[in-house]
Amino acid sequence: MADLNPTAASLLGFLHGGEASGYELVHTAEQLIGDFWTLTRSQVYRELTALAGRGLVEAGPAGPRSRQPYRLTDEGRAAFAAWLAEPPGSEQIRYPLLLTIAFGSALDRDRLTEFIAAHRADHEKRLADYRERVAAGAPDRFTDATLAFGIRYEEAVLAWMDELPAILDGR
Repeated sequence: MADLNPTAASLLGFLHGGEASGYELVHTAEQLIGDFWTLTRSQVYRELTALAGRGLVEAGPAGPRSRQPYRLTDEGRAAFAAWLAEPPGSEQIRYPLLLTIAFGSALDRDRLTEFIAAHRADHEKRLADYRERVAAGAPDRFTDATLAFGIRYEEAVLAWMDELPAILDGR
């Protein structure tokens, strides 16, 4: 079962907490992993259909607002456990601002400065949110570890942004 992609595997992981609709899974993903792993609604529904076709989840009857609950099967639990036991792949930075900066020579400097300022505000907000979540107490040590990474990442990005004016003016 090592052929699960990370999106499918994350859905199986979320379903360990109990049955949920696609809508609820999207919300859960946004809350728990949204800052470092994005799942679109279309991905979630496509993966749920594929997982059901493989017998890894079962769809229940549609409820209010046509929300269909899904639950994890024993095969889904086994597939998730097998996926989780595999070494994770290397990270790949996909940072749109960094791509824009890579081509910054073709962009008006004031516009680039606006983009950087907007991203800075996003990173400051994320850092404050992580710190608030730590202060409130994380539910477990794994969430603590994830939040610690988020804090260090945001601090590093903000430090890099502090250096950007000198770097961009230096060439």
